[in-house]
Amino acid sequence: MPLVNHKLLLDKPLRLIQITLAVLWIYQGLIPKILFQSAAEIAIWQSIGFERDLAKICVALSGMIEIMFGCTFLIWQRAVCIHQLNILGLSGLLLLIMFTNPLQLTTAFNPVVMNIAMITLSMLAMQLFKLRTQQA
Repeated sequence: MPLVNHKLLLDKPLRLIQITLAVLWIYQGLIPKILFQSAAEIAIWQSIGFERDLAKICVALSGMIEIMFGCTFLIWQRAVCIHQLNILGLSGLLLLIMFTNPLQLTTAFNPVVMNIAMITLSMLAMQLFKLRTQQA
C-alpha cells in the first residue's frame, strides 16, 4: 500500500478555496463597484447619508478595498486570520444590507446566497488548515 502524504492531498482543495474566494472578492469589487456601478450599491451609501456623487466615490473605494482583500487570499494562502476576517466582514455586510435595503434579500442571487457560500468556503478552509497541521 503506497504511503499517502495527507498534506499534499489537502493542498489542492485549499488552493481551490483560496482562488475561488479571491476571484469572488475581485469580481465583486471590480464589476458592480468600479466598472458598472450598481444602483443598489450607490443606494446603500445614500441611505447612510451620502450625496449621490460622494456615494459613487464610496462605491468605487469599497470596490478597491474588496479587490485588495481578494488578493490577500492569493498572497497569504495559509493565513487563518484572512478567513476569520472574511467571515466577520461578510456577516457584517449581510447585517448592513438587512438594515439598509432589506428588499435586496428577496431577489435572485442575493447577498444571503453569496455571503453564506463564501463564509462556508472560509469555514472549510479553516478546517482543512487544522487537518493539515495535525498531519505534521
